Amino acid sequence: MRLFFFSLVICSVLMACSHAQVLENPLQKVLSSENPNIKRVMDSVDQFEVQIRYTQIDRKKDSIIFTDHDFKVEKHNYFYPASTVKFPIAVLALEKLNEIDTLDRNTRFYVEGDSIETTFAKAISEIFAVSDNHANNRLVEFLGQDAINNRLRDKGVDPVRISHRLGYHSDDVTTKPLIIYLNDSTTATLEGSTNTAARPLQLNKVRKGTGFYEEDSLMKEPFDFGLKNYYPIDAQHGVLKRVVFPEKFSDKEKFQLTEPQREYLLTAMHTLPKAVGYDPVEYYDGYCKFFLYGDTKENIPGNIKIYNKVGFAYGTLTDCAYITDTENNVEFMLSATILVNKDGIFNDNKYEYDEIGIPFLAELGRQLYDYELKRIK
Repeated sequence: MRLFFFSLVICSVLMACSHAQVLENPLQKVLSSENPNIKRVMDSVDQFEVQIRYTQIDRKKDSIIFTDHDFKVEKHNYFYPASTVKFPIAVLALEKLNEIDTLDRNTRFYVEGDSIETTFAKAISEIFAVSDNHANNRLVEFLGQDAINNRLRDKGVDPVRISHRLGYHSDDVTTKPLIIYLNDSTTATLEGSTNTAARPLQLNKVRKGTGFYEEDSLMKEPFDFGLKNYYPIDAQHGVLKRVVFPEKFSDKEKFQLTEPQREYLLTAMHTLPKAVGYDPVEYYDGYCKFFLYGDTKENIPGNIKIYNKVGFAYGTLTDCAYITDTENNVEFMLSATILVNKDGIFNDNKYEYDEIGIPFLAELGRQLYDYELKRIK
C-alpha cells in the first residue's frame, strides 16, 4: 500500500512537472492567446496548415546557445515556399563569385536575350528590398538549378528542391548564358547549364484545395504542387542560422563567404525599400517584413532590425527572420508559414492575405518580441 502511495505521488509530481513545462513553452503560450489575429487561426489551425519554428538565443561569454521551439513543423507536409527560395539563391550567388577571379558583386552583366543590365549586388538588394522575381531569375541563370540543390545539400541544408524560376513556372531546365562586363568595353560569356528535370514530389499535402483555374477554365480537382519548389521550415531556418551565426557551423556546413560579402548580405536583408530608392507609399516598411509590422503602414523604429526573406503566392505566406532590438537586448529567430485560401480554389486571386494571414504573422512576431523583452537571459 505504501509502495502504491509512493508511486502515485511520483506520478503526480512528474505530471505536474510535465504540465509546467508545457505552460512554460513560450510558443505554446503565445499561440493560446485570445488576440483575435491569433485565435481565429488557432481555432481552425489544420485548415491553415500552420508551421512555426521559434529560436531563443542566449549568449554566455563566447558561447551562443540556440533553443528551438516548434509548432507542427513537419518536413513531409508540403507548403509552397514562394519567394523564400530567393534567400539561398542570393547566398549561393555570392559564394560562387568567390570561385571566379574576374567577378565580384559589383560586376555588371546581363542575361543573353535580356535587355536589362544589372550587377550581382543590385540583384541581391532587389531580392530583399521588394522580392523582385526578375532579379532572382537572373541569379538562377548564373547558378543553375542542379548547382543550387547540390550546394545546399552538401552543406546539410536538406531537404530542398529548387526546380523553377519565379513569376512563371517553366519546365526549361537549360539556363541562359550571362554576358559579363570585364571592363567598360570588354565582355565575356558565362555559358549556361543543362539541369536535371524535376520529378514529382512524394510528400503529404502536395495536392491542395478542390480546384484551380487554368487560364479562364476552372478545373475541379486539387491543385498539384508536385513539380514546384520545395524548401521546408527546417531548411529555411538552417540557411538563416548559417548566415547569421556561421561560427556555429563546421567549414563543410557553412557558406564560404568573405566577411565583406556576409556584411553586405546582412545589410541587404534588413534594409527597407525606401532606403534604396523605392516609393515609400507603395513599398512601406512592412511590405516585406511580415513579423511585427506586416499589418501596419507605420515606420519601423531604427533600433529594430529584421533580417529576413518573405514569400507569398498561391495563398501561402511565409517569413524567415532574425529579429533584433539593439536598445532592449532582444534577438530571436522565427520562421512561419500559413495557407489562407478559404474557397479552396487556386489561381483565382482570392486569398485572405490581408484579412487573416499577415495579421496572424504580425501578431505572432509582436507577442514573441514582447516575451523576449521580459525574458531573463
